[in-house]
Amino acid sequence: MNGATLQTGPVLAVVLAALVVVGALAVWLGRLGPGWAVATAAGRAVVQLGVVSLLITAVLRSGWLTALFVLLMFTVAAVTSARRVGLRLRRVPWIAVALACGVLPVLALVLGSGVAPLEPIAVVPIAGIVIGGAMSATSQAARRALDELATRHGEYEAALALGFLPRAAALEICRPSAGQALIPALDQTRTVGVVTLPGAYVGVLLGGASPVQAGVTQVLVLIGLLAAEAIAVLVVVQLVAAGLVDRG
Repeated sequence: MNGATLQTGPVLAVVLAALVVVGALAVWLGRLGPGWAVATAAGRAVVQLGVVSLLITAVLRSGWLTALFVLLMFTVAAVTSARRVGLRLRRVPWIAVALACGVLPVLALVLGSGVAPLEPIAVVPIAGIVIGGAMSATSQAARRALDELATRHGEYEAALALGFLPRAAALEICRPSAGQALIPALDQTRTVGVVTLPGAYVGVLLGGASPVQAGVTQVLVLIGLLAAEAIAVLVVVQLVAAGLVDRG
């Protein structure tokens, strides 16, 4: 560290490479999946953040470019979530609907109220955090819901035999499991400041703001994330139950 700035250079590169190796070995030795997936994810992160770092200066100079950049983030999130769930391309718009239902109200309230400035330098990171959180929650909820319906199809058929409508029967089966997608956001919000100091807090603090201002920023981010994820999960579960989000 140099003041409040991360030290860049060869040492940082060595540390990052060591962390990738440790992560890949843990996945491989534990038979948790292909070890190369860790290296691939890390490589993509380096390349993508490098490109973004080069483009972000130009993006932040223009409101229109900022809006297009946020739209690009949203589009990539929808496609990524659909792929993670195992959906065909034609189902991506429905995943986008779930994401939009979670993301748009939160951004409208946070930015429209003036709590956060309607400036590119604030819009991009806030939108990125909210979209990313909603994407993860949507992916987990949809996967859990679809897996539950597949493994408990007999119970679904039994519910139909008892007179349940298809959507209601599906909700009875998949809703409890899908709701577990909110556990990470709930745990992070409950334990913030006691167990973890999340990225927004650390970033604002390293940027020179006071601990109080960093804390306020982090609370806004966490509660906004929780709201966005809750709405996105609610909507995607309803879409799964209605048969609009499926792997067929």
